[in-house]
Amino acid sequence: MTHDRKRLGSALLGITAIAAIGFVPASPAQAEPDISDVEQRVDRLYHEAEQAQERYNDAKLDLADLRDELGSLRADERRQDARLEAVRAQVTDSVRRQYEGESISTVGQVVVSDDPAAFLGQLSTMSSYTQLQDTLFADYSTEVEALSLREEATADRTAEIAATTEQLGKEKAAVESKLDEAKDLLADLEAEERERLTSTSRSTSTSRMPASVPASGRAAAAVSYAMAQVGDAYVYGATGDSAFDCSGLTMRAWGAAGVGLPHSSSAQYGSGPHIAASALQPGDLVFYYSPISHVGMYIGNGMIVHAANPSTGVQVAGLYSMPYVGAVRPG
Repeated sequence: MTHDRKRLGSALLGITAIAAIGFVPASPAQAEPDISDVEQRVDRLYHEAEQAQERYNDAKLDLADLRDELGSLRADERRQDARLEAVRAQVTDSVRRQYEGESISTVGQVVVSDDPAAFLGQLSTMSSYTQLQDTLFADYSTEVEALSLREEATADRTAEIAATTEQLGKEKAAVESKLDEAKDLLADLEAEERERLTSTSRSTSTSRMPASVPASGRAAAAVSYAMAQVGDAYVYGATGDSAFDCSGLTMRAWGAAGVGLPHSSSAQYGSGPHIAASALQPGDLVFYYSPISHVGMYIGNGMIVHAANPSTGVQVAGLYSMPYVGAVRPG
């Protein structure tokens, strides 16, 4: 009897547990995305894409330099080949003359010469000339070999840069794929939340727009150009006229002031003297992240204008709205 009671009790407990489970609400397979998480993810992916784009810009600059170097090397080689060929012709002519000339011995020529002293002087001169030719041969051969080695090294480096550029393109494509995924996630949010997110981005770019920027000289022209682009689109690799990436905007702005800059934030960091944050003036370039992957332009009052990202485009923001690295004064 006791044994039967225990079995009955166990059965009742099992039924109770099953019933309890039935009343527990099932958790959703995947929680709805939180708008702040989506915003952080999109911002992170934008930054990753910008890093890839700036590395791609650096690779293009390196490749252009290498191609120029290779062209110069080939031109040098052609010039030295021509000079070497002239020496070869002189030596060949000398050998031919000696082969086709009189076979009389040098002693005999001295004996029969009208002026033995003069002949010996000429012979000494020819000997020195032959030594000079030999020296020229050695020098030119060494230089040609060195040029050939440099050309080979440059060609190898060009191939390396091309491979790197291709890899960066793949990396950029992968990041853009992530961006599309994040945008799809954002599109799934409620319209009200989506509007709140985009309106927040817009207000960030216009809430502190200065009425005027105190600048003079070339800096004034650069600032004027950059400020005129506020509201334009951000496009990776773009340099205007209505869309820019970060270094494309600063390059075009200072280009309007007559100062040439490379299309690369890290390269622009080496384009002028470094300026302390306490000494910033409108027109100075300001740089962000480590390694450097973003650049903007200081416009005074603790503010910058920059091509931010595809969500906000060209906008005005605070100097320390991103991890600040340093500043440069072009021109």
